[in-house]
Amino acid sequence: MAVCVCAAVVLLLRSLLTQRSVQRAPRFAKMDNKRDGSENPSKDGDIAAIMGFSGFGKKARTFDLDAIFEQTRRTAIERSQKALEERQQQEAERDISGSCITSPGPSKRQTPAAAVPRQQGISSDSDSDSDSDLVGPPVPPQLPAEGDEDDDDLVGPPLPPGYSGRMAEEEEEDDEEEDGMQDEDDDNPVRKIPDTHEITLQHGTKTVSALGLDPSGARLVTGGYDYDVKFWDFAGMDASLQAFRSLQPCECHQIKSLQYSITGDVILVVAGNAQAKVLDRDGFQVLECVKGDQYIVDMANTKGHTAMLNCGYWHPKIKEEFLTCSNDGTVRTWDLNSEKKHKAVFKPRSQQGKRVTPTCCTYSRDGKLIAAGCQDGTIQIWDRNLSVHTKFHCRQAHVPGTDTSCITFSYDGTTLASRGGDDTLKTWDIRNFKKPLNVASGLTNFFPMTDCSFSPDDQLLVTGTSVKKDEGNGKLVFFNRTSFQKVYEIEVANASAVRCLWHPKLNQIMVGTSNGLAKVYYDPVKSQRGAKLCVVKSKRKEKQAETLTQDYIITPHALPMFREARQRSTRKQLEKDRLDPVKSHKPEPPVSGPGRGGRVAAHGGTLSSFIVKNIALDKTDDSNPREAILRHAKEASEDPYWIAPAYAKTQPDPLFAEAEVEDEEADKEPEWKKRKI
Repeated sequence: MAVCVCAAVVLLLRSLLTQRSVQRAPRFAKMDNKRDGSENPSKDGDIAAIMGFSGFGKKARTFDLDAIFEQTRRTAIERSQKALEERQQQEAERDISGSCITSPGPSKRQTPAAAVPRQQGISSDSDSDSDSDLVGPPVPPQLPAEGDEDDDDLVGPPLPPGYSGRMAEEEEEDDEEEDGMQDEDDDNPVRKIPDTHEITLQHGTKTVSALGLDPSGARLVTGGYDYDVKFWDFAGMDASLQAFRSLQPCECHQIKSLQYSITGDVILVVAGNAQAKVLDRDGFQVLECVKGDQYIVDMANTKGHTAMLNCGYWHPKIKEEFLTCSNDGTVRTWDLNSEKKHKAVFKPRSQQGKRVTPTCCTYSRDGKLIAAGCQDGTIQIWDRNLSVHTKFHCRQAHVPGTDTSCITFSYDGTTLASRGGDDTLKTWDIRNFKKPLNVASGLTNFFPMTDCSFSPDDQLLVTGTSVKKDEGNGKLVFFNRTSFQKVYEIEVANASAVRCLWHPKLNQIMVGTSNGLAKVYYDPVKSQRGAKLCVVKSKRKEKQAETLTQDYIITPHALPMFREARQRSTRKQLEKDRLDPVKSHKPEPPVSGPGRGGRVAAHGGTLSSFIVKNIALDKTDDSNPREAILRHAKEASEDPYWIAPAYAKTQPDPLFAEAEVEDEEADKEPEWKKRKI
C-alpha cells in the first residue's frame, strides 16, 4: 500500500513540472524578442493570460512636477480664502449680536459671494495668478491697504490705542534734545572731571611731597617729608584704606619724587641726598646711583651727582633710562644696567655762562627732548643725543631767584606747561619759545615740587595752590588749555595742595596735601577701577587670638583621679578678660621728655643712667673737705655705728685746739699785711 502511494506522488510531481516548463517557454521567447528590439503586441495578451496580470510591457507613467506644485499652490490659496471667509462671517455675527442693529446696506456676509468669482478665476486661469495673492491670516484693520503703503510706513506691530502721532513726534523731539545734550557734554571738558566721589589715604602728618601711580593704575606709592614711602594696592585694600607696606629707602632724607617706569616693574626714588635709588614693586632695592667726587670742579668729569637731588623722571620709551637733576648744576641720564657711571651730562648755563641750579626736569612725550627749569628763571631744552648746546632756550620764563617747581609736556607734544615759584602758570609752544602762549597768575606756591598736569584729552590743565596754616583751603584749579580761562576748582583740604596727578587710564585725580593726606577723586561712571575697587569692600573683622595657656596632654584611658579636665579654647575667657578693666589695663608707656600725670620721666634702666641721674640731683658742695666730714660729726656721735663701737675701750678722748688771742688779732689785720702763702 505504501509503495502505491509513493508511486502516485512521483507521477503527480512529474506532471506538474512538465506543465510548468510549458508555461515558461513563451515568457523566455518574449524576453528574447525584447533583446532583439522587436515586439509583438499580439503575444502580450497570451502572456497576460498565462501570467495572470495585465499591463505587462507598457511604459512607466511620467509626472509633471511644475503642474503638481501649481496645483498645490492653488489648493493652499483656496483653503486660506475659505478660512478668511469663515473668520469674517464669525466677526460679522458677533457684531450683529453685540449691537442688535440691522443695517440695510451691504454687510461683511457679502464678502464670500464676492470671493466666489475670484476662486473661479483662480481655478479657470492659472496664468493670472501672482505672488501678491493673500496667503495666511487677514491684515489687521489698523494698517492701510497695500495700495496706500508708502516707504515711510510704520514697521512692526500696530500702535496701541490712544497713542497719537503727535505724541510720537514729541518723544522723538525729546530724544533729539537728549542726544544734543549728550553731544554738548562730550564737547564740554568740564563734564569729564571726575570729582563726584573721593577717598582719603592717611600717609602721615607731614607734607606728601611725592606721588607715583603705575601705568595700569593698580598701585599707588606716596612719599613725604617724614622720610616714609608707602605702598597702596587698590585691588588689595578694603574700606579701611591701609597701606600694605611702609619703608624709609633713603633713611633721614625727604622724598622729592617718586615715579613708576613705563612697564611698572620698578620705581625711581629721588630724595634729598645725592644718590637716586630704584626699587622694585615690593620696595626692595634694585639700583643705587653712584656719588660723584665733590672736589672736582668740572662736573662732567665726575661719575655722579655731588649735591642734593631735586627731581627725577623715567624715559617714556626706553624702560631702562631715567633722568635726574641736582644742586650741583647738572642734569644726568642713567642706565638701569650700569650703576657705576652716568650715561650723559647736561649742564645748564646762565646768560653769562655761569652755572645755574636746575630745580625740575622732564622728557618730552616722544623722549627726544630733555627740558629743565632753573633757579635763574630760565627753561632750557636739549636734544637727548646732543648734550652741549641747548635746542630751545627761554631766558625770562619766570622771575629769577624763584624755584620752577614743575614742567610738563602735553600729550600731543607741542605745548609745554611750567609752574613757577612766582605764583604763575604758563604754557609755551616749543616751536615759538620766545613768548608764552598763556599766563595765569595769583596761584600761590610755597613748595618746590608743586605739580601741574594735563587732562587725558589734552583740553584742561590742572595745578594746586598753597595756603598758610589755618588761613584757608588749598585748591585744585582747572584751566582751559586754549582760552586759559579758569573753568573749575576743587577745594581739597584745610592745607596746601602740593602734588596732583591725573591718570589717563583710570581717569582719576590723585592729590598730595601738606597735612599728610593723599586724596583720590573719581567718578563711578567716568572712572575705571582704581579707587572703585576698594570702596566696595567691607572692613575685615579682626580675629581674636586663640591661645592655650598650657600644654594639654590627652589621656583617654587614664584613671579618673589622674585624668585632666578637658582643655577648651580661651576665646571666651579672653573676651571676658577684655571687659575686665583691671586685666585689660594697658601698661603705661615710658615717659619721654618732662614728666606728666604725676610720673617722673625715666632716664633709662641701666646702672650708669641711675648714677648719672643721682649725681645730677645731688646739690651738695664738696669744695671744703673738712666741712664735708664735720657735717656728719653730730650724727656719728649720737649714733656711732662704724668706728666708735669697735674702739670704744681703746679710743682716746679727742682734744681740739682752742683758739688763741693772737689768731684773733691776726684775723683783724688788713689784707695787705697778711702773709701771702
